[in-house]
Amino acid sequence: MRILGIDPGLARVGYGIVEASVNKKQMLDCGIISTNPQQTEGERMVEIAHDLRKLIRKWEPSLAVVEKFFFYRSSTTISVVQARGVVIMTLTRFQIPILEFPPMQIKLAVAGSGKANKDDVLIAVMRELNLIKPPRPDDAADALAIALTGWYQAGNGS
Repeated sequence: MRILGIDPGLARVGYGIVEASVNKKQMLDCGIISTNPQQTEGERMVEIAHDLRKLIRKWEPSLAVVEKFFFYRSSTTISVVQARGVVIMTLTRFQIPILEFPPMQIKLAVAGSGKANKDDVLIAVMRELNLIKPPRPDDAADALAIALTGWYQAGNGS
């Protein structure tokens, strides 16, 4: 199963592609979709959709997993939620099944504790995917954790 994990944002959308089977999990790709802060929000949303479409066409995932927005008071809250909507819409247009999980559930699934810190999650991702170097930037590493959560929650691993 090829899983696309997405860590939504307006400035940076983290993505991670994991190929998983009963016997093996491996990272195929990870990175970020960056948008230009000099552009309008609308133009940035178009960029996210465009770049995500290219990733979908390249990797042809059979499942997408998106982090649910964790509400906090911030001046960027609305923009992040809108960017997340663009991600969901783009995945839906490709008829890719979508799972959604909040940050605490992702931490629990990957690191064994809903209160795990970033380093705990990173170490767990590296272990599960047999990575020698940590995936960078953090948004990409988070997206890999999100993809792994989808695999585990679909009843495929522990």
